Amino acid sequence: MEYYIKVEPDVKIYVEDINPGGRKTILFIHGWPLSHKAYEYQFDKLPQMGYRCIGMDTRGFGDSDKPFSGYSYDRLADDIRAVVEALKLKDFTLAGHSMGGATAIRYMARHNGYGVLKLALFGAAAPSLTRRPGFPFGLPKEDVTKLILQTYNDRPKMLRDFGDMFLFKYATEPLSDWFFQLGLEAAGWATAAAATTFRDESLFSDLEKICVKTLILHGVQDKVCLFSLAEAMHQGIKNSKLVPFENSGHGLFWEEQDKFNKELIQFIEE
Repeated sequence: MEYYIKVEPDVKIYVEDINPGGRKTILFIHGWPLSHKAYEYQFDKLPQMGYRCIGMDTRGFGDSDKPFSGYSYDRLADDIRAVVEALKLKDFTLAGHSMGGATAIRYMARHNGYGVLKLALFGAAAPSLTRRPGFPFGLPKEDVTKLILQTYNDRPKMLRDFGDMFLFKYATEPLSDWFFQLGLEAAGWATAAAATTFRDESLFSDLEKICVKTLILHGVQDKVCLFSLAEAMHQGIKNSKLVPFENSGHGLFWEEQDKFNKELIQFIEE
């Protein structure tokens, strides 16, 4: 089933609800600069095993509306809250990749984990994607500034270059093309504004507010959200479990699909 859910008077979010009658619900938040379609190889398999999988396109990306503003973590977390309320979700697993993982963390802190039974984070951009005083573990801020400038000047090239960073091992040409097409569905201004958010905002104080069981899946070879971020999240979130993916970069749900799906299911069934 497909829905457009109003999150502001003039902004609607696209949601795909697969296997609505499933016995357990997972709400997936995608990463930058993709859409819910990035989770294709979870949506193919998990509903067959009885799970209800919900994918939402964050504002500015995929099939959602593309307003010129509203790309802070607070606003994105409020969009999730609107979707949760519209679909009356309870006792679900909130799952987020990359910037979607950071947004899920902000949702937990800002909305007191409303409706969430468990949290799953994949290559999440938290507690800070970039280095800052007292936190030397992320990317240099200048690297993200370059992505933003490239987005404004040659977004197709930026997407190609970023796609090359995404995986640990070389992607097939068709997979690279697919990644590229998903990125092109976004608005340029949204792509740049979201990158400004993950460059400048941080989630250090949010981690301690998470009080549900949390699974952290992270590629050891991740060049976007470095593995040291996973270790910092594991340290900061009580009742969290960290599973390293030795042969994955940032795209662990493609690169080690079977392991990824198995770890996620095992966590949901615990």
